[in-house]
Amino acid sequence: MKRCIAIFSIMLIFSFPAFFAMGAAEKDEGRYAGAGVCQDCHAEQTKSISKTSHWKKVIKDSPAADKGCESCHGSGASHVSEGGGVTRDLITFGKKGTAKQKSEVCLACHQNSKEIAFFDLGVHKRNDVTCIDCHTVHNSAVHNLKTTQPNLCLGCHKGVRSQLNRQARHPIYEGKVKCTDCHTSHGGFGPKMIKADSTPDLCYKCHMEKRGPFAFEHPPVAENCGTCHQPHGSNHEKLLMSKPPRLCQGCHSTSGHNNRPYSFQNSFGGSATGSRNRFAGQGCLNCHGNIHGSNRSPFMVR
Repeated sequence: MKRCIAIFSIMLIFSFPAFFAMGAAEKDEGRYAGAGVCQDCHAEQTKSISKTSHWKKVIKDSPAADKGCESCHGSGASHVSEGGGVTRDLITFGKKGTAKQKSEVCLACHQNSKEIAFFDLGVHKRNDVTCIDCHTVHNSAVHNLKTTQPNLCLGCHKGVRSQLNRQARHPIYEGKVKCTDCHTSHGGFGPKMIKADSTPDLCYKCHMEKRGPFAFEHPPVAENCGTCHQPHGSNHEKLLMSKPPRLCQGCHSTSGHNNRPYSFQNSFGGSATGSRNRFAGQGCLNCHGNIHGSNRSPFMVR
């Protein structure tokens, strides 16, 4: 008899956590309304997400394979039980939620993606830009973007929009170059979140002929292409920051023929003699054509 009591006691001790877990699971499941209930009122949203990869059960840990709409929006039980007006338990991704709360919902699944490994280091996060500012799970577009580039980026970067309307620019509007060809929107180690360790390394991906090595280097070229060029657009040819010779005189203004200003007074006024004809046709590149580096002349002459 005592032996039976001892065995029963042991069985009860080991089975108690299981009973407790079953009760907790039933309680937890009671918090969720189910995707079918959401569809009854939100047919349009259900239809839009059904066309995306988020609604494919074959994808492991996708919302469809978990709790459906409530995987992202949280428990909808109280929302349903009280007639749909109460949203206290829901994540609505509206103005009330913080940037951190909104992004954490997405990062719960996507935090291990190599594309967003440095999200915490990015300028976007520091400025409270969230995942849903650019993406929406209810969109079947590539990467679930709300709209296409460059319009997606130019919605915030108004200064760049102005530069892209200038006469010299990269063919971004034509679709030959995308913002994400140069920048990583999810954070990185490069300046301005560029996809390289430095600006020259980024530019050399397309402009390989400027890399060298050269016997005679032009120091600004190796240091930063942005010293002379404006990458998004300029009013001067070849995206230059200003027109030669003024651009060159920013550094070369100490001696010789390059130490005098090329102003209106010294250009077309009066007869074209002496010091009055400097401005006409005076582009430094007329003579110093190998401005990115030369193998024959330390003065970069042609």
